[in-house]
This record gives sequence, structure tokens and C-alpha cells, in this order.
Amino acid sequence: MTQIVHVAIRLAAVLVLCAGAGCGVIAEAPRSGGAAAETEVVIETDAGEARFTVELARSAEEKRVGLMHRKSLPAEAGMLFDFGPEPRVASMWMRNTFIPLDMAFIDAAGVIVTIAEETTPLSLESISSGAPVVAVLEVNGGAFAARGVAVGDRVRHPWFAGAP
Repeated sequence: MTQIVHVAIRLAAVLVLCAGAGCGVIAEAPRSGGAAAETEVVIETDAGEARFTVELARSAEEKRVGLMHRKSLPAEAGMLFDFGPEPRVASMWMRNTFIPLDMAFIDAAGVIVTIAEETTPLSLESISSGAPVVAVLEVNGGAFAARGVAVGDRVRHPWFAGAP
């Protein structure tokens, strides 16, 4: 029994040291169709509805990794990041992200308050919402322009107030 306790203590110490040092572990986000929860997001635009099937980034790890390490993303796919319930200014970056993305920063009512289009792959530049938001939607670069998505458009998803 004493030997088991000593092994457990050593293992715990290694885990604490590894967590503090970073240990260089690279986690890859689940692929579309993989283990990540998926849902549909509908954006009401002047041109009609724009629909995307998105992975949900809710946990700290899912938000940290996001769409990093991906070489491609299906045309109608993306990721929705949960930063709620309290609105705050959110910042994103393109570290380890190989594809250009469009980012829609969304307030608690589901209204797009800022859009960053065609972000630069692998950039470490901070991309700010500029206003308090509760979520960020990332899709392929150019997808918002192609579908007429603009600031002020409404996003329908259960995360937003009054959403169906």
C-alpha cells in the first residue's frame, strides 16, 4: 500500500511539473464529423439565410486550440466559440492556423458587432472584437462576403437570447 502511495505522489509531481513547464504537448482539435459537438448556425442576411455546420468550442482547451493545425475546412463548416455568459471584449489570433478565416464577433442578442475577414494564416497579431461579445464564429476566409454576411446581421443559435 505504501508503494502505491509513493507512486501516486511521484506521478502527481510529474504532472504538476509538466503542466507548469508546458511539456510541449500539441493537442489537435477534433475534425469536423469527429468527437466535437456539431450544430447548425443560421445567419439572417439581406440576401437570405447563410447556414453553417459548426463545431462548438466550449471548454478552455477547445477554445485554446480552435481551428489550429487544420489544412482545410469544408465550405459550409466552421467553429463557434462560447465566451459567455457575461459579454466581454474578445481577442483571437491565427497561431498555428494554416487557412485564412472570417471571424464574426457576436453579442448576447445574436447580433454580429464586428467582422474580421480573410485573416492571415499563422499570424500572431491579436484580432479584437472591439466591443463586448459572448461568442465568435469562425468560417473559411471569404465565406461571409460570398454569402452577404455583414455587421448587424442576426445569428440564430440556442446560445443567443431569443434564439429558437
